[in-house]
Amino acid sequence: MATFGSLFRKRYAPMIGLDISSSSVKLVELDMDDRGQYTLLRAAMEPLEKGSVVDGNIEKLDDVVEAVRKVVRKSGTKAKQVAMALPPSAVITKKIVLPGELREEEIEVQVESEANQYIPFAIDEVALDFSVLGPSSTSPGDQEVLIAASRREKVDDRRGIAEAAGLKPVVMDIEAFASRLAAQRLIERLPRAGLDLLVALFEVGASSTSLQILRNGETLYDRDQAFGGAQLTQMIARTYGFSLEEAEAKKRAADLPDDYATHVLAPYMDSLTQEIARALQFFYRATPFGRVDYILLAGGSSALPGLAEKITATASVACMVINPFEGMAVAESVREKKLRSQAPSYLTCCGLAMRRFLQ
Repeated sequence: MATFGSLFRKRYAPMIGLDISSSSVKLVELDMDDRGQYTLLRAAMEPLEKGSVVDGNIEKLDDVVEAVRKVVRKSGTKAKQVAMALPPSAVITKKIVLPGELREEEIEVQVESEANQYIPFAIDEVALDFSVLGPSSTSPGDQEVLIAASRREKVDDRRGIAEAAGLKPVVMDIEAFASRLAAQRLIERLPRAGLDLLVALFEVGASSTSLQILRNGETLYDRDQAFGGAQLTQMIARTYGFSLEEAEAKKRAADLPDDYATHVLAPYMDSLTQEIARALQFFYRATPFGRVDYILLAGGSSALPGLAEKITATASVACMVINPFEGMAVAESVREKKLRSQAPSYLTCCGLAMRRFLQ
């Protein structure tokens, strides 16, 4: 008897993930087969001029649009649909409990009513969305709903960038949610398939380091710290008399004096390790938890040689740098060797690309 499973398999329209951070624009395109196996089709990165994006705000619109155009050309993608994300600082989220029998239209009314109470600006200036999380664990018969609200101008800025670059934005996520989605796939590769493990996910960006404490796909705690790769650039500039632009270029090209590792990199790694240990202590003091099971590192400054080992020794917790493409097939068009060193910085972008299969 003929089987028609593949004939009727759901076809997902091509869609790219596009991550706009303070230092670069990143693009990822994925495919997925019948067994749920991912293939990395494309990955590309384009640096941004300093000051183009500051604290998640688009300051130089034309520069960012041009960087998006370049990263699309560089990747070779033909996809036009795009998933993007807002930084957590631009979004207010709140979990509410509603009666389980409410229909979607009724939930919308309740969400707007709730939003009016806690959003500190006029509701007509707000882009509002919600997601039904499932039955409430504390109130039988009720359901948990996550509300997300952002100033409409923040959403419009990112939407406008995509459209000006010839793309069609179809998903607007939150960066931390996209990172969590990509990280969860890797957590499931840990012992016990990650079940009930308490995992600290640190993303070391250019201007800040974010922490999410994850368990079973949920964020239990989060915190941002103003410490990132920019501090290393400043230390290079100060030590060797370079401008910040020169220091950043030499850091990216690994074109630095012989004493760089001992005089600059080692003290920076000491400081970063202390920041991570301090963030964990804040978490322990603020919650009933006394330790985490694993520390995962992502972000552009996470892959420094010896950093994971130093954190393991300081925090007494197994620490590893994660590659969001681990376990994926890789298309021939992807320059795998170059990607390997940059992979940790693609975590958010990879999560956005995964949204193609969750719509």
